[in-house]
Order: sequence, then C-alpha cells, then structure tokens
Amino acid sequence: MKNTTFNLIIFSFSIFLLNACNKEDLQKYGSKDNIYLNYKLSDGKQDTTTLTYSFAENPSMASDTIWVPVIISGQRAQRDRTFRLQKVDSMSTAKAEIHFEPLADSYTMPADSGTVKIPLIIKNIDPALANNSVKLTIRVAGGEDFNTDLPLNMRSRTIQYSARLEQPDWWMYWMGNLGLYSRTKHQLFLIGSGSKSLVNMSKPEAYLEIPRSLYYIDNFKKFCADPFAWVSRNPEKGYVLTKRTDGTQDYDFYFSGSPEKKFHVKYYPQVSRYFFIDDNGQQIIIN
Repeated sequence: MKNTTFNLIIFSFSIFLLNACNKEDLQKYGSKDNIYLNYKLSDGKQDTTTLTYSFAENPSMASDTIWVPVIISGQRAQRDRTFRLQKVDSMSTAKAEIHFEPLADSYTMPADSGTVKIPLIIKNIDPALANNSVKLTIRVAGGEDFNTDLPLNMRSRTIQYSARLEQPDWWMYWMGNLGLYSRTKHQLFLIGSGSKSLVNMSKPEAYLEIPRSLYYIDNFKKFCADPFAWVSRNPEKGYVLTKRTDGTQDYDFYFSGSPEKKFHVKYYPQVSRYFFIDDNGQQIIIN
C-alpha cells in the first residue's frame, strides 16, 4: 500500500513537471525575440565604444558605407521579419541628407536568418567636416516582430566622423619643399601628388625612398603650378575648375561629386599666374 501511494505521488509530480515544461516551451515559442547591434570586442564582450572614421585621406570620396551588423537574441523564423534602425537625436549632431543618407522606415531580417548587415551611408559633402567632426548615434528597435527588452547600450552605436587632417610626422622632414603645414595644402597633396605620404626620414634606410618622395613632390609641384593642365590630363579623377561669378578671374577647384567642397584658385595679375589659396589665406607654392 505504501509503495502504491509513493508511486502515485511520483507519477503525479512527473506529470506536473511535464506540464510545466510544456507551458514554458509554449510561452517561449509564442513570445517575440529581441534584437541588438552585434559589435564585439576581441574578448567576445559587447563593444559599446564610439566608432571613429575619417574621410581625410580620401578627399574625393563623397560618401562611404558602414555596414551595421544586426543580430537577433532568440530563434530564427521561417519568414521575413522587420525591425527599425533609428537616429537618436539627443546623441547626434549629424544631419540627414547633409551628413548621411536618411534611414529607411524599416529593415528586413531575412527568413531563416539570425543576422543581417544594414548599409549606413555617411557623406563627405559638408565643407565644415574639414575642421569639425559630427556624431551619429543609431539604435535598433523591434518594430512589429521584435521586442526591445535588451539594454540600450546593446542596441545603440555612435559613429563620429570628419574629413579633418592633422600634420603627419613626415611633413617636417620635407618642409623645405612643401613649406609650412596647412590642411588645404595637405588635401591638395593627397589629390595631386599620387601618394598619401612621403618617407619619414627618421626611419631606418629611409634614404632608399628619397627618389620616390621627390617624384611625388614634383607631381604636387606641377599640379599646384598649373591645375588647369592637371584637370585636362586627368579627366578620370573627376575634378573640375569653374570660374567664379564674383567679377574676378578666380576659379573654384573641386571634385564633381562634392561641389560643396571648393578650393580657391586665385589669379594674380602682377605675375599672370594662378595660385591655390590655403586655409590661412596664403598662396601655395611648392619648391
């Protein structure tokens, strides 16, 4: 009798546990999954730091694409699901159309997939980016198919970017040719020299790179001396010269894809020559 009673208790308890598990499984299956931005550090932990980017060494690049990795926390589904990626206004200084392409109303997590990469197009058409950076904070939200239960730092990401140049360490060794540093001069060097840098003379065996550096300087010198000839010889680069409408004989030099970012080419009748003008108002002369 005791054994029968004990067996009945064990059987009833087993039925209770089975029902509890079934209810839990049903509840999990019926609830929405969560979604977050899948940025990871080398140790596998969530990366919540600010992502920095610069157009500085690519002055002709009017835009670039940053791929935003989005991942679900939950189960894959056999259908497409939608979510939102939004700008966080209170944490952003970047402006749509000027600094980035407007975000879509919704994005799709493909069927049978647990992750997707969303293109975020940032733009380099604002001349102010040469001196100041902007911040764009984005946040993934659930939309109709996902919950937003995860912490904000897992669902958010800040991108800080500019086209700001800083004086490189090699410039001081070539100041006799290039003159004092200015950001405008540096930008024009990147356009007209055919290189992003000259040899740093403090490096071992730097003398081996001197001929190559002199070649780049000569390219830059010819470019600055006659930008009209340079534009004519290099149509594939996409740069143009247009005459100013201010009654002078001056021109604007710019990349056709970024007409907002212009370099002043000023005419000096005293010597019948054109000179680029830098951000300090000085003529750019390369020796």
